[in-house]
Amino acid sequence: MEEQVFTISVYTENNPGLLNRIATIFLKRHINIESLNVSRSEIENVHRFTIVARMTETNVKKLVGQIEKQIEVIKAYYHTDDEIIFHETALYKMASNLLFEQREIQNVIKNSSANIVTVHPDFFVIEKTGRRKDTEALHDQLAPYGIMQFVRSGRISISKTEMKISEKLKNF
Repeated sequence: MEEQVFTISVYTENNPGLLNRIATIFLKRHINIESLNVSRSEIENVHRFTIVARMTETNVKKLVGQIEKQIEVIKAYYHTDDEIIFHETALYKMASNLLFEQREIQNVIKNSSANIVTVHPDFFVIEKTGRRKDTEALHDQLAPYGIMQFVRSGRISISKTEMKISEKLKNF
């Protein structure tokens, strides 16, 4: 079976130590987590882990089964990129003088549909939201000018089909 990128959504209670136990499940299988985001979900008192990893479908099924064995886990799902809508956000800190002395930077920002979120005397910050290839492309365009700092969030995603987590909780 061929490896591919999967996005795993894990609905959980918010308990200390759970992140460590979930990460250990990946570690034991020698699977690298490419992206991780944890936030509250659409359901009160339920949190959602969004984890991106590359593996085979056989392995993701086993992995999701192991994750669901954790007592605080309510339900876990896995999706391919075609089954979800997803984005990441990246921030790029650049020297302020570049904004005024290198006019082409303004064109790069405009053409990439990025936004300037703050301007200070010493630096300005650009925000780009999109798929990883979009944030990487902007990084590559800005790199020759000197990026002072760069950070990218983990993937956030919404499935195209209903995950029926609310029904699961009624039976919980």
